[in-house]
Parts: sequence; C-alpha cells; structure tokens
Amino acid sequence: MSEYPVPYGHEESGREKDLAADEASFGRDEKKDLNPPYTQDAFGDEEFAEVKYKTLRWWQCGLLMVAETVSLGVLSLPAAVAGLGFVPAVIILVTLGIFATYTGYVIGQFKNRYPQVTNMADAGEVLAGKWGREFLGVAQMLFFIFVMASHLLTFTVAMNTLTNHGTCSIVFGVVGMVVSFILCLPRTLEKMSWLSLVSFISIFSAVMICMIGVGIEKPGVHNTEAVVNTNLYHGFTAVTNIVFAFCGHAAFFGLAAELKDPRDFPKGLCLLQGIDISLYLIAAVVIYRFGGADVKSPALGSASPIVSKVAYGIALPTILIAGVIYGHVAAKYIYVRIFRGTDRMHKRDFVAIGSWVGIALVLWVLAWIIASAIPVFSNLLSLITALFASWFTYGLSGIFWLFMNKGVWFKNWRKIALTGLNLLAVAVGAVLCGMGLWVSGKALHDNPSSDSFSCASNA
Repeated sequence: MSEYPVPYGHEESGREKDLAADEASFGRDEKKDLNPPYTQDAFGDEEFAEVKYKTLRWWQCGLLMVAETVSLGVLSLPAAVAGLGFVPAVIILVTLGIFATYTGYVIGQFKNRYPQVTNMADAGEVLAGKWGREFLGVAQMLFFIFVMASHLLTFTVAMNTLTNHGTCSIVFGVVGMVVSFILCLPRTLEKMSWLSLVSFISIFSAVMICMIGVGIEKPGVHNTEAVVNTNLYHGFTAVTNIVFAFCGHAAFFGLAAELKDPRDFPKGLCLLQGIDISLYLIAAVVIYRFGGADVKSPALGSASPIVSKVAYGIALPTILIAGVIYGHVAAKYIYVRIFRGTDRMHKRDFVAIGSWVGIALVLWVLAWIIASAIPVFSNLLSLITALFASWFTYGLSGIFWLFMNKGVWFKNWRKIALTGLNLLAVAVGAVLCGMGLWVSGKALHDNPSSDSFSCASNA
C-alpha cells in the first residue's frame, strides 16, 4: 500500500474530475483550487531550518537543467549526423527536442498534482504503490550512476588528449572521481546553480572553438552527404546518441522540488529547451559539414591536435560539473529517503554531514568502476539511452499523463489527440529501449578496443 493517501479530488466523478484532469494537461488556471496539495513535500516547513532546500528561483533551476543536459550530449551529435546524413539527422533532432519539451512539461504537471514527489521513485509509488517505488528508485539510481560514469570517462578522454596520454587512463579516472566527489559536497542545489553557469559557458566556448577550428581546417568538407546509405544498426546507434542529448528528465523532479514555487518549473524548462535545441542543431550540422564522415565522438577531437587540446581544456569544467549535478541529485534521493520525516536533513551535525559525505563517496566510486569497465564513449551513451533515457525522457511521461487523465482519455477531440500523443510517447520509449539494447550490446561485443580497466589511451 502506498505511503501517501489518495489525493483530494483524484477520485471524484463527473464535472470535478474533468476539470481536475484538464488542469493537469494544460497548466494552472482558475480551477486549480479543485485539486489542492494533499500532503507536505519531502522537505517540510523550512521556516526555522538550519539548512533550507527550497530556495531555487526559476532561472537558477533552468541553469541547472542546462548544465546537466547540455554537456556530453552535444559532443556526440556530429557523429550522429554522420551516421544519418544532414536531412534525417536534423528532422530527428528537432522532432525529438520538441517532443522532449512536451514530456518535460508533463513531468512538471505531475509534480504539481502530487507535491510529495521529489524523484522518480516517489512518482513510481503514486503510479503503482510500494513496488512501483522500488522499481523506479533502482532504475533512476542506475541511470544517475551510469551518467556520472560517462562524465568520468569523458574526463579521461580529455586528459589523455591534453597530456598526450601522460599517464595511465585509470589514474585520470581516479583524479576525476576525487574532484567530482569534492564538488558534490554542498547539500543544496542553490549552491550548485552558480557552478552550472560556469558549466554552460565552458561547453559553449569549447563547442564554438571546435566549430571554428574545424571550419578553418575543413578536414572532411568533401565527405558529407544529405542522406547516408546506412543500415539499421548504424542508423539506430546515431538515433540513441541524439536521444541521450535530451536525457535530463530523470533529474527534473529533484530540481523542481527545490524551487521556491514549483509552478515556475515550465519557465526553467523553456530556458533549457530553447538553448539546447538551438545549440545542438548548430553544433551538429557545422562540425559535420566541415569534419566529414570521419568526425569523432566526442566531437572535440575532430579538430587539429592543438585546437582539440584547447577545446578540451576549456570543456573540463562542464565535463566535471554536469556529472556533479547528477551525482548531487542521486545522493539527495538516498539522503531524503533515509531522513524523510525527521529534522535530520536540516541539521549540520556529524550524522547529517557524515551521511551525505558517505553517500556521495560510494556513488562516485561506483561510477568510476563503470567508467573503467566500459571505456568507449559512444558505446556507453548507447547503453545508457537504451536502458534508461528511453523511458525517463519519453515513455514514463506518457504514462504519467495517462494516469492523471484516467477516465477522460476520450472526453473530446483535444483529449483524444493528447491521448494519442502520450501513447506515442510510451511507444517511442519501448522502441528506443528494445532496439537500443540490441545496438549497444552489439557495439560492446564487436569493439576490439573496449578493454576494461586498461591503462591504454582512449583519446
């Protein structure tokens, strides 16, 4: 049985049920009082708390979303364009970006309807009780740890590039793990929001340098195509890399939970999606246009050795900080679950601080192990997309909407259209998961350079 009571207004019938469902689909309006919050959120009343969590403004939330989404994803996109060609890649990228905007909006509406939800596990409990909570809780933790691992892996690639493989790759991985752990120690997201601004400036500058460098050198300017003659395996691998670029949704509940007003979440979402779709489109097309079919993944390696080193050096902050935000949200899930309902999470005593430090350390050690075990960037992204991003970005949002609007799916033409759209989201999630597991499994099996725990350079 769920830990939380059935929300007021959720089981009403007739006119009130229709109004509440309409509100969940289309945002706040004059009828919002029909479905008021029915339980306090995870952080409770913080008026006299030592440590306050609900302090984010909408633009700070938006910056955090930009930092955790617009990072490694953009570095894989030029190779995705090379795998599909200009026309299919641009169509798929824009379509998936717009679709991700809608599914992110649904997550915000689900948070408004159920104020106690601070992560995917809480959402799972609303959907399916105790078992739903445990299933989605484990899934989201695995996703966060895998994404943290992808950032550590990219850090080793960057350091190998900068130092010409100056030492064992495992050493670089350990250094990245220690630095990420230290940056993860603040317990509130407000203190992380300024780091997120540094992260965005870092990745934007690095991508611009790479575009300029590739544009001047033009190493593959005569080796590009509007449509590439590819096969299902290579084509779908490119699609999974595009999906990964929009995979920040798993952290959205945690970010919205620390907003001063969770209803401001759509503003932050629009800031994120406006920036990421624009940057992704420009970077992917320009770097492929001049880099050609042999463009690297991560894309910063496509420029000359000197320009690549400069770009990787400037990108180091985002390589670390974006992973740290995922690590913070992952640690916060465990921390809140342990101390929920007590005032311990608001304290600065030895138990509270020691618990946070211990949780963060364990998570980053696990991430380092995965990064060392799967040392090929594109293969790791494909695996993450297949297992997790397919559902967290698309499939689960469709399920959330169908759950909130249960009983009124076919009430009118607008509802029918939205029902079809959200059923499509579930179908997209299922296809991406099934096909993605096939292509990532095949890539891991076939790649002869994917030796685990190797000192060899992965640049």
